[in-house]
Amino acid sequence: MSEEVWTMEELVALTDEVQTEELEFRGKKVKFQFCELTESEEPKMKMPDESLPEEEKMAIYQEIGANRVKKMLEKANAKNPDGDVLEIAMWDKLPTTLRYNISNKILGVQEEVKENFTL
Repeated sequence: MSEEVWTMEELVALTDEVQTEELEFRGKKVKFQFCELTESEEPKMKMPDESLPEEEKMAIYQEIGANRVKKMLEKANAKNPDGDVLEIAMWDKLPTTLRYNISNKILGVQEEVKENFTL
């Protein structure tokens, strides 16, 4: 079996490519699109002070992740307004479980979650 290897050109192209994903939520499919970000497009936030309690640090990391996902959705929506747009104005109104599932899918932790939390 031969291993596939990304070229640098392919990796750079990902930041310009609108990717479409779907997941199942309560028996129905939810479709959405997103774009990878370049360093300059990443939301700017300060990292938490290491002296903070773990709970506060985790809240800050969650906010950083949520802002990153929103930016990825916004970028795709701007590039492809006729695609499977997930309106950012609706993001905070979606069920929390759905937002976490979408975030995990976009950030690539979906498989890791499945491996660690099999039902």
